[in-house]
Amino acid sequence: MSVGMSNLTMLSEFILLGLSSRPEDQKPLFALFLIIYLVTVLGNLLIILAIHSHPPLQNPMYFFLSILSFADICYTNVIIPKMLVNFLSEKKTISYAECLTQMHFFLVFGNMDSYLLAAMAIDRYVAICNPFHYVTVMNRGRCVLLLVFSITFSCLHSLLHVLLVSQLTFCASNVIHHFFCDVNPVLKLSCSSTFVNEVLVMTEGLASVMAPFVCIIISYLRILAVILRIPSAAGKRKAFSTCSSHLTVVILFYASISYVYFKPLSNYSVKDRIATVIYTVLTSMLNPFIYSLRNKDMKRGLRKLMNIKFQMKNLSSINVNKIQGP
Repeated sequence: MSVGMSNLTMLSEFILLGLSSRPEDQKPLFALFLIIYLVTVLGNLLIILAIHSHPPLQNPMYFFLSILSFADICYTNVIIPKMLVNFLSEKKTISYAECLTQMHFFLVFGNMDSYLLAAMAIDRYVAICNPFHYVTVMNRGRCVLLLVFSITFSCLHSLLHVLLVSQLTFCASNVIHHFFCDVNPVLKLSCSSTFVNEVLVMTEGLASVMAPFVCIIISYLRILAVILRIPSAAGKRKAFSTCSSHLTVVILFYASISYVYFKPLSNYSVKDRIATVIYTVLTSMLNPFIYSLRNKDMKRGLRKLMNIKFQMKNLSSINVNKIQGP
């Protein structure tokens, strides 16, 4: 495939440069990201199973956490499997259609993460600032409504960006300086005007990220005001501990995403690829640890899940022995 393109109809594939072009780096990177992938999928799957198998965890906060874990599994599967293939392949190509598909689902699940974090912040605000009405305010209907809004807006946001990218022409190069089809690296390859795309990223894109972030900030400012009015130090620690895990994920997610996207397209560099690894790969891997290590309810849920699996294994062994006879 020639890197020189006269128009869009001739373009059939892109080349993903990846995190490193050095041949000696490929196998170590493959091993590293394979471990990250397995840990991410297994960790988030355990979170989902623990929540659904332990009744005390079946409340709005953990409902959103289970959806966040599911979104993180999907998010990871959009990016890492292709990375793993390319680490071991000399021809690091991705078809034009596959590139746009990857971009679409990356934006869908990335935005879902953002809105789910906002929904979880609202949940913590109601739980701490209005505890007596928590059950009625955060009822199942409202939780489902927040989820439907998160999915719908994320899909529409992604569709808008991908449709605009599909209208661009590429004629200078088909080499994407990234490890997946992100919006900014693809825009840099276009030989047609990307003015509309860039304006959309800095307006609608900014609004779609900042709206949930502002919601989170307002929720935590109100939570902080309530916590500061608690007379005992133990009471303050207990109230803050219910938010600390969520706050850690929010800081990690929004710090890296802001660094990558909220600057001119011309300034996009290798450092942005490293920052992208944080919010696309590391955050999804760390979420299960962050939410379980300091959460007693989650620890109990995970222990119960392990006990169920152990009991099922023992029961299976007993049944096999009975069938086999003395």
